[in-house]
Amino acid sequence: MSFFGYIFLFLVLRWLYSLFVNSSTTTQRTGAPFQQRSTTVSPEDFELHLLTLSSIVMKADGKVTQNEMQYVQQYFVSSYGKDRANAIFKVFNEVVKKREINPARVCQYLNARTRYESRLQILHFLFGIAQADGHVSSPEVNMLQQIAGYLRLTQRDFISIKAMFVKDQDNAYKILEIDKSVPDHEVKKAYRTMAKKYHPDKLIDMDEAYKKGAEEKFRKVQEAYETIQKERGMV
Repeated sequence: MSFFGYIFLFLVLRWLYSLFVNSSTTTQRTGAPFQQRSTTVSPEDFELHLLTLSSIVMKADGKVTQNEMQYVQQYFVSSYGKDRANAIFKVFNEVVKKREINPARVCQYLNARTRYESRLQILHFLFGIAQADGHVSSPEVNMLQQIAGYLRLTQRDFISIKAMFVKDQDNAYKILEIDKSVPDHEVKKAYRTMAKKYHPDKLIDMDEAYKKGAEEKFRKVQEAYETIQKERGMV
């Protein structure tokens, strides 16, 4: 590990110690751990919480595949560099992984410190993990739905993102969050709304890997609209 990697590891370990101490203190006073006054999340906070949610999704169906692990590893390496990613994994394996993981608490912590658009992208990334082995299983969908609820995402947004990974004949309509019976002008309106919601510019505060994920969602919305246009002869 490089000098930067060791420095980062030390800072994260120090952060973890303060987090667990503050969490315990907060629990004693309010009964609600992980609720702190800060309204921002530092990079190491976000990365460790994201890795924690990733591990929950990977374990949801009772098996962790090599493709899923590679998907997560490639994301962290491409986002933060090899040394920093290895430091994150090391802290996770040595400290976080040994503690009881509560997805509701992890999401509660993130809810107070991230924007809604960022949490949409978190769900999109987690669905990508589930699909990494070629199939999103029912247990994975159930866990992802729980996480979406903990992240305070609407059911319509959950269904929309799910439709980008779990295919059926009405996927295009689900992605645009509309019913198949709506008139053409409502289809156009829904497309404009969803394109605005999923536009990459909404994630200017996120890293490059997340912006790429946002671009993928944006393309899925465009593809869904084009599919409906062709079906209805709107082109």
